Amino acid sequence: MPECSVITKSWGELSLEELYDFLKLRTDVFLVEQHVDEEELDHRDREPSTEHLWIADAFGTAAYLRVLVDATPTHLDATHLFGRVVVRADRRGEGLAKVLVGEVMRRHGEHSMVLHAQEYIAPLYAKFGFESFGTAYLEAGISHISMYRAGNGR
Repeated sequence: MPECSVITKSWGELSLEELYDFLKLRTDVFLVEQHVDEEELDHRDREPSTEHLWIADAFGTAAYLRVLVDATPTHLDATHLFGRVVVRADRRGEGLAKVLVGEVMRRHGEHSMVLHAQEYIAPLYAKFGFESFGTAYLEAGISHISMYRAGNGR
């Protein structure tokens, strides 16, 4: 895998160029490629506790995800949720999503977490200790499964 480093910023730290690059990637993949008709800009990006993590290259954002923090647990004791995991088409298969998820675990592994995975990618999250719960469901016309990981209590 080519050398890559993860950039992490909150909403207030983002430059307009950084914001444009990752929103463009999310739009290209979720709306154009996958035809997701759900609301992409849900105001959660702007919350002070939201972290934006991405890997950039000469062409912009190569991979991205965000971490949300909820005051009330969404499943069992999970107050942390990450999602909007996306990799640009020309960089898929290089392990960039794995690098980003690894960084989330390094930064937030002490917290219990939940995520809503597209079913085909669930094995990646299982490598980080996430276990599926409930039954598969359609979200934006794509099969998803909810997954949970207990915090390690560091």
